[in-house]
Amino acid sequence: MTPLADLVSFLNHELRITEIPDYPGAVNGLQLTNGGEVHRIVAAVDASLPVIEEAAAGGPGLLIVHHGMFWQGVQPLTGPFYRKIKIAMDAGLAIFSAHLPLDIHHVWGNNIQLAQSIDLIDPQPFFEWKGIQLGLRGTWQGSRVELAKALENAVNGPVHVCPGGPGKINTVGLITGGAGSEVAKAAAAGVDTFISGEGPHWSHPLALELGVNLLLAGHYATETSGVQALAAELGRGFDLPWTFIDQPSGL
Repeated sequence: MTPLADLVSFLNHELRITEIPDYPGAVNGLQLTNGGEVHRIVAAVDASLPVIEEAAAGGPGLLIVHHGMFWQGVQPLTGPFYRKIKIAMDAGLAIFSAHLPLDIHHVWGNNIQLAQSIDLIDPQPFFEWKGIQLGLRGTWQGSRVELAKALENAVNGPVHVCPGGPGKINTVGLITGGAGSEVAKAAAAGVDTFISGEGPHWSHPLALELGVNLLLAGHYATETSGVQALAAELGRGFDLPWTFIDQPSGL
């Protein structure tokens, strides 16, 4: 057993929860407390009802998610929203959310985890937003086809390729999640290839016009590694068992 307060203090400090800006619905940090004890760690991408039902089945613990419970803003405690709160509270399941603070973390973050999995060379902070760098930029040696294959292996799924740039890759910009709409800003930063999870329809023709490769590997798929890396670190540091609940969206 580990005190919940110790885990929350560690997470707040290491992820710089209060320092890193985010979208209003993120509500980073401890979103739901419990009786104060944690016997296990559960990781998931989304704090959805099916995830919370599965996580709660194991009793008291800490659920760490990338997308928390409040993305839709303030809402009545009714229907599915009420059910997941009640299920978690009855089980003693605390919930902690980390969105951009986890995306950009230099060790456990979604960006660095994906960059390492495709062997991106010398990844450095990239793409300024509200005083922080949302992604990573590095070099990659090989063809567009080879990069797409490496990305497919990394996410264990399909990759949408817009072949707007050179067939031989040089400079790659990477932002996990839903940053495909930022292809113009990525191209202006000088990368010939931009990797993200998903983007709007118009990001494909725009990439063709701008002469940049756009590779989209799935919003969910590009954001599974961060929560797992973080849960594994907590498991090692606090001697707690941990599991990952996989609830892919296909998006």
